[in-house]
Amino acid sequence: MEYIHFAFTAFYQFGDAFAFLVLSAMGLAVIFGMMGIINLAHGEFIMCGAYVTVATARMGVPLPIAMLCGSLAAGILGIVLERTIIHRLYHRPLDSIVATWGISLILTQGTLIVFGSSMSGISTPLGSFSVGDYTYSTYRMVLLGVAVLLLIGLYVLFHHTTFGIHSRATIQAPHMAKAAGIDTGRMYSLTFGLGAALAGLAGALYAPTISIVPTLGANFLVESFVTVVVGGADVFLGTAPAAATLAVIKAFLTGWQGQLMGQVGLLITVMVVIRILPQGLSGWLLKGRS
Repeated sequence: MEYIHFAFTAFYQFGDAFAFLVLSAMGLAVIFGMMGIINLAHGEFIMCGAYVTVATARMGVPLPIAMLCGSLAAGILGIVLERTIIHRLYHRPLDSIVATWGISLILTQGTLIVFGSSMSGISTPLGSFSVGDYTYSTYRMVLLGVAVLLLIGLYVLFHHTTFGIHSRATIQAPHMAKAAGIDTGRMYSLTFGLGAALAGLAGALYAPTISIVPTLGANFLVESFVTVVVGGADVFLGTAPAAATLAVIKAFLTGWQGQLMGQVGLLITVMVVIRILPQGLSGWLLKGRS
């Protein structure tokens, strides 16, 4: 029985870390990994999703619908920002860093002014379950399932739908895509909006488990970038294996030496990967296919 409990605890810690890395990084994988925009406002899209989710849930809206509202609000914000600011920054990485950093500061300070230093949160749903003498959160296991389903959904979207094919064509060869009759401006906006909506969904899903403060996005930002850099440009072939690898490292080091060592392990891993695989895991996997 002790071995069963140890194995389940290890799986639970891995699943919790994997879900967090996947959900927090998917939006950035689209905006940074695919589109090449170094989006330092990624955390604020996550914050937007969390705030809208909590606000609508406290108005009596069922939590799943409130989460969809949070994701939709972040997506709309992303489209607005892309049409007004971001569309001028493609292929200008240094300018995109400065601009998105400025957007991050504006959104954080604006939220602080409007809503104050914190907002009353909502309770974590679904309760808990026990394995032996230990108790685990049911909602954390649900997040793992959602992360896996979203990975599958994104793979289907970008590889087996007209939108996905047009989106990848627009980003990889915009002049050829435009010559083929694709509305490239619209595809850029929708793809950026999708990335923002995915970030907002991460905030919405984790809203019941975190403190609702204007700076909450900072808790997601570093690990999101680490996952995308390790994974590379492909949303599915990059994010999934990167999150799995990093989750093993984080769960092991956190259980062994605490949360700080888990964070240090992630940073060391990304430095090693940049040195050995500059295109990330997806670049290595795709190279092996060719």
